[in-house]
Amino acid sequence: MDLSPFAPYLGVIQLIFSIVIIVLVILQAKGADLGGLMGGESSSSFRTKRGLEAMLHKVTIYFSIAFFTVTIFTFIAMGQ
Repeated sequence: MDLSPFAPYLGVIQLIFSIVIIVLVILQAKGADLGGLMGGESSSSFRTKRGLEAMLHKVTIYFSIAFFTVTIFTFIAMGQ
């Protein structure tokens, strides 16, 4: 399978996915206090994710899987 013609497009898709993942992670960390964000003790205990927070978590996972899949295809395309 010759993927070399798709290498530039895969690179652009990879860039878009990386920006989307960065935004999704920043949106998830918005609810955390500054101490919890920097790795310190957070005052909240374990809790379940609900509503928008759960959806953001799942969407982040899906975009991460898609990003790594596109990355593998990009390496294959550029290696040929």
